[in-house]
Amino acid sequence: MSKSIVFIFIMWLSLYVSYAQQGVGVQDTLQAKAVKNEYQIAQQPTWNTDPLSPAKAAFYSAVLPGLGQIYNKSYWKVPLVYGAIGTGVYFYIRNTKEFNRYQTAYKRRMAGHTDDEFYGNRSDGQPRLSTDGLRRAQQFYRRNQELSLLITAGLYALNIIEANVDAHLKQFNVDERLSVEPFFQSNEVNAKPMFGITMQYRF
Repeated sequence: MSKSIVFIFIMWLSLYVSYAQQGVGVQDTLQAKAVKNEYQIAQQPTWNTDPLSPAKAAFYSAVLPGLGQIYNKSYWKVPLVYGAIGTGVYFYIRNTKEFNRYQTAYKRRMAGHTDDEFYGNRSDGQPRLSTDGLRRAQQFYRRNQELSLLITAGLYALNIIEANVDAHLKQFNVDERLSVEPFFQSNEVNAKPMFGITMQYRF
């Protein structure tokens, strides 16, 4: 009888220990999964990383200047874009008109006419602007015309590049745990000031 009681007690103790170990194993597994999920959530980026965003911004600015800046929600840049490109277009049109004026007068002068707007009525019968002066004026405004066109094209390209770069920069995450501060300290040996930058990262 006593042997049976001892056997039953041993079996009961074995089952209890086995069940306890299984419970601990399940609990450890659940804790490990919870830690893993928290780590994965922490590793996920907190900012929008659309790889097509910079390309879209550049494309929109190429189609219509300033549209890429609107896509990037940098609305305050749109007047700057149109102000810069508009200024270049204005000077291109102005130089083109002036060039055409002097070119028309030069052609009529070379054809033997004396009725162009630069001939005038001088007492000595000479034109207000000579034929050589008309030729130099054409060269001057032609050069300014080409320069205005080049500057306008450069500003147009800059509008595209700025939209692309701005879209790239908006994808970066600004971590509040990272701080950069200026550093200033007086050297204790020679009392000379020391300047620098300190970078801190809080874990």
